[in-house]
Amino acid sequence: MKLFRRGRQKVGLALGSGSARGLAHSGVLKALKEDNIKIDMIAGSSIGALVGAYFAKYQDIKGLEEITLNMDFKKLIRLADPNFFLLSKGFIRGKKVEEFLEIILEDMDFKDLKIPLSVVSTDIETGEEVIINTGSVVKAVRASISLPVIFTPVAFGNKFLIDGGVANPIPADILKKSGMDYIIASNVPRKLERHNRVHIKNEVFVERANPKVTKINAALTELINDNKDLFNKSKIFIKTLGKKNKQQSNNEHFEMPSIFDAIARTIFIMEYQISQLKLKDADVVITPNVHGIALLEFYKAGDAIMEGYQKAKEIMRDKKFNL
Repeated sequence: MKLFRRGRQKVGLALGSGSARGLAHSGVLKALKEDNIKIDMIAGSSIGALVGAYFAKYQDIKGLEEITLNMDFKKLIRLADPNFFLLSKGFIRGKKVEEFLEIILEDMDFKDLKIPLSVVSTDIETGEEVIINTGSVVKAVRASISLPVIFTPVAFGNKFLIDGGVANPIPADILKKSGMDYIIASNVPRKLERHNRVHIKNEVFVERANPKVTKINAALTELINDNKDLFNKSKIFIKTLGKKNKQQSNNEHFEMPSIFDAIARTIFIMEYQISQLKLKDADVVITPNVHGIALLEFYKAGDAIMEGYQKAKEIMRDKKFNL
């Protein structure tokens, strides 16, 4: 089914923030590509910026699917490089994460992309969105995924940038301002509910890992080994801090969310509220049901991708794309 024709309307794709849930964007892109829907411009926030950057370079998502489905994402925590001397700026410096992004994105530049891309970040001092579309794609994505408090802000020119989802979690308006005629939004920020974890059947629908995936896994192992001493020090630090907290909190509620859970849920609540305003600029909204995936559960990539793929197919099958 070919819904869009070359030379008719320019189609923009907005990929929202949402951490591990945002891997559903890969499934959405797979479905759109299968139906020969040409994307003329992409705007992405946070994880949406990462997925969008890969597709903008290769005009295909299969490689990223293979990477996410065949990688041991539980190892990613070992890339944490704690900021012991400046904890007030953020727990993790993110240098090793940036090196890992360079492996996946191959240190590409915006001028090398086959599809125009706008990466959204947030100025920590003014709260304004910052749209990045020149220079290093890796630097832009690194800024866009910098969850506040967890990651230190990223110095970018004369600004300090944090996660793009804080200012604009679903940047459909950027595409509209850029002259796109028809805008599709892949939206994963969802309203939080109690006990909303939903099991999704994990189905792998890509081929077995290719040599590129093997190379990336090897590079990940090397980065982890380089970071081993600092990571071990962080474990000792956290363990010691935990013992002190336990001694001081005998009368506290142990079921109370941790600081990381509280930060994550606060961001999700905020992103959901903002996204409801931003979605008015989209002609079609694809909202995968990814409630069953928590903030950092990247190892559930198969669940996220399949849900995005199925939801996009459902939208197209129901002919909700109205041109």
